[in-house]
Amino acid sequence: MRKDVRILLVGEPKVGKTSLIMSLVSEEFPDEVPLRAEEITIPADVTPERVPTHIVDYSEAEQTDEQLFQEISKANVICIVYSVNNKKSIEKVTSHWIPLINDRTDKDSRVPLILVGNKSDLVEHSSMETILPIMNQYTEIETCVECSAKNLKNISELFYYAQKAVLHPTGPLYCPEDKEMKPPCVKSLTRIFKVSDLDNDGVLNDNELNFFQRTCFNTPLAPQALEDVKNVVRKNMSDGVRDNGLTLKGFLFLHTLFIQRGRHETTWTVLRRFGYDDDLELTQDYLFPPLKIPPDCTTELNHNAYLFLQSVFDKHDKDRDCALSPDEMKDLFKVFPYMPWGPDVNNTVCTNDQGWITYQGYLSQWTLTTYLDVQRCLEYLGYLGYSIICEQESQAAAITVTRDKKIDLQKKQTQRSVFRCNVFGARGCGKSGFLQAFLGRNLTRQRTIREDHKSFYAISTTYVYGQEKYLLLHEVFPESEFLSESDLGCDVVCLIYDVSNPSSFEYCAKVFKQYFMDSKTPCMVVAAKSDLPEAKQQHGLPPPDFCRKHKMPPPQPFTCDTADAPDRDVYIKLTTMAMHPHMTQADLKSSTFWLRASVGATVFAVLGFAMYRALLKQR
Repeated sequence: MRKDVRILLVGEPKVGKTSLIMSLVSEEFPDEVPLRAEEITIPADVTPERVPTHIVDYSEAEQTDEQLFQEISKANVICIVYSVNNKKSIEKVTSHWIPLINDRTDKDSRVPLILVGNKSDLVEHSSMETILPIMNQYTEIETCVECSAKNLKNISELFYYAQKAVLHPTGPLYCPEDKEMKPPCVKSLTRIFKVSDLDNDGVLNDNELNFFQRTCFNTPLAPQALEDVKNVVRKNMSDGVRDNGLTLKGFLFLHTLFIQRGRHETTWTVLRRFGYDDDLELTQDYLFPPLKIPPDCTTELNHNAYLFLQSVFDKHDKDRDCALSPDEMKDLFKVFPYMPWGPDVNNTVCTNDQGWITYQGYLSQWTLTTYLDVQRCLEYLGYLGYSIICEQESQAAAITVTRDKKIDLQKKQTQRSVFRCNVFGARGCGKSGFLQAFLGRNLTRQRTIREDHKSFYAISTTYVYGQEKYLLLHEVFPESEFLSESDLGCDVVCLIYDVSNPSSFEYCAKVFKQYFMDSKTPCMVVAAKSDLPEAKQQHGLPPPDFCRKHKMPPPQPFTCDTADAPDRDVYIKLTTMAMHPHMTQADLKSSTFWLRASVGATVFAVLGFAMYRALLKQR
């Protein structure tokens, strides 16, 4: 909404423009009227809309055409004043003033006009019969007010309507010719309806209507008032109320009715509460609230955000199969202006046998977006109405900014839940297979993935010491001569080589020596394709000796050419190393250390799945 309002009064000489302004300010008719009143500013605290309002007078005797044009360009609303007892001044409205103003304003953003019939105290009749055809001809005319500066009739109303025309314009909402709301308004209100439909059953029940009412107007509706609203809809349309709830058609009808009855401030209050600006676009302030992220800190979703996202998943998982079908996914993202997840997402997170994103995969993708691009996450949460549904100031309330990694190292513990593992290896060594295996896909299933749907990320949960953590794998391109900051910035490094290719380990050794030998980032070597005959590596030191020399755990054998889902043990080890970067070589070589981590993982993985199934039954 605008921070202030600038009202310009124009019209023929002697119609009473200056008198109107002076009567408003002094609350009495002036004995002497100057040629032109000075610009006045009405403070915000004395205006109905709580917005400072500037009122500007125009005098043909004192101002040039150029000064008039400048004032027209600065005005937010223009009042064209005529005298109800002067036919010529009424004719000048269409023959002079409206064409003059339209010539000086942009066609796509016409300034709203108010027709003001002054001196109503001098006549017995109304001028509305003459004015109505003019209002029908020019859509930029918001309304017409008949008033009298002499007896103060409708003076306050005149300036209220002028202010209202700026702050709650009809133009973006409604087409008078078609007598219906404009498509952008319908689209915005449809999103608001879907966000407010908390159980996604296509109607707003009494609880949802009351929550909506409280959210927008800070007060619930009494039971009788709710029934009255529904009865108004029932009388006017057959499909506006269903199962005693308001349908989308009924919701849109009510707003059309508000606008037609001159109560478009009601619709604007709703639109602005849900983040829309005067052009019916979601504002940048709404979509991207400020969020300070210091260096070496990461971003994660907090508990309340996961609960909200779970509720969004639940209301769209119509068949209760713990996965989102293409139609369910499409329905979920209807509140977005575009489809945010492409086909690569299905190869970034866990899916079911049909390739549909599971509940775990859905939360994993949100976790990935929050970690890699928190601004995008804030935008997405904005589309879903997080701050409104969760009654928070903004989406920023959903984000936890972790502490500096250096503090974690000093304290030898971390509070983070998401850990990044960058995966390095020569071309063809099995990096992509390693990422897909983390999502439970063996080699046979991996071969069905289309080339243009491949992802260079994979994210899922692991359990370490009974704690659920997210491990984010990122495949780094081996062709890069120099690695970027994001390629180097991770919690653990995975160096993969192909045991059957004698030249494969050379690349791992080179990357390690060049970038990680002197860093504090823990590294693990993975011997991929371990089901194939092992070739002697051409590097000076065999991989086990290389690892021993540089105080790394021994190479971890791995294959995704399995009948069932590939083994997850190596991912638990990577997560453990990321959680405990301060651990010594002796710790990492200890079999009991890995056993404690993996046993905890197995127990909690089984418990976690059982608990979710139990929750699902309660839904």
